[in-house]
Amino acid sequence: MPFWLWLLDSFGVIVGVVLLLLLGLVVRRRVVSRHHPTFDLSVNEREGGGLRGWMLGVGRFNDTHLEWFRVFSLSPRPRRRFERGRVEVVRRRDPDQNEAYSLHAGAVIIECTTVEGPVQFALSPSALTGLLAWLESAPPGRDSSRVI
Repeated sequence: MPFWLWLLDSFGVIVGVVLLLLLGLVVRRRVVSRHHPTFDLSVNEREGGGLRGWMLGVGRFNDTHLEWFRVFSLSPRPRRRFERGRVEVVRRRDPDQNEAYSLHAGAVIIECTTVEGPVQFALSPSALTGLLAWLESAPPGRDSSRVI
């Protein structure tokens, strides 16, 4: 087999694998959002925050948990789960100039405390409204989180 034909065949295999991975990401997003609506949610769990800790993802609410899925993953399971009564919003802020490049356009950052430690969420203002309403509307008898 001539080298150029082998090279063309290898290129076709690489393009095929990349297309399959992209198709897998699209199918996974549909599976994740099948039963509950999703929204763009970036998470930073590094102590003290910072630019390097931001991870793009997708958030989804259910009755008791906020589930977070990484954008670039094929796993149908959430990477993190935040229990409704265990998330406390400490403060809200706008991203600094460096953070704005690693987050979705127009994102707002909220700093929270959880049982596992501090965490920051970056989400759109409309998604923030939904998150705060979800946190405040815990069923009777459950601890409701303090939110700002």
